[in-house]
Amino acid sequence: AGCGLIGGETAEMPSMYAPGDYDLAGFSVGAVPRDRILPQGIVAGDTLLGLASSGIHSNGFSLVRKLVAKEGITFDSPCPWDASKSTIGESLLTPTKIYVKSCLPLIKKNLIKGMAHITGGGLLENLPRSLPDGTGAKITGHPPLPDVFRWMKNASGLDDTEMLRTFNCGIGMVLILDDSNVEEAKRILRENDEGDFYHLGSVVSGNAVNIEGALL
Repeated sequence: AGCGLIGGETAEMPSMYAPGDYDLAGFSVGAVPRDRILPQGIVAGDTLLGLASSGIHSNGFSLVRKLVAKEGITFDSPCPWDASKSTIGESLLTPTKIYVKSCLPLIKKNLIKGMAHITGGGLLENLPRSLPDGTGAKITGHPPLPDVFRWMKNASGLDDTEMLRTFNCGIGMVLILDDSNVEEAKRILRENDEGDFYHLGSVVSGNAVNIEGALL
């Protein structure tokens, strides 16, 4: 993300951690001019552009651990959804995708009205937080589930709604923009190595996120 690591500390806490264990935590601080804070000016008819995730990211792991145990396998077992990974653990440790370098140029050019980072709560809970009162979303172009999420869906028996509330289901970030800026935004995303994006749908009047069709 281009952030500088400007400080740090260590702490000893006897009896808190077993030998060989450690805890790693961090946070970041940003600054933005007040008149540039997003979201701004979102109206019905605006376009929703979804950027692909790199995998599970950092949400839903409580259920993932239960499903691995339920299926009678371990994190050292061969990965059933990705033959390119030697184990389940290797696949699940795919780093969370960071969208700063691809999205910041769009923000600087005032092409984006709002953004929704699809973390805990999934698309159904995170997207509404970026929408003003009286607007919702109509999702008409959700991509097919990546293999890891299809495996989770089959193993868990979750319906589409619960999947979309638990996992990112392949979409890690949603950009909200005027339709007239979509093509320029796509060009800039490609120039910044963000080639996996989807025309998810549009902002509509109302207060709900409605998904058309089934997750495949």
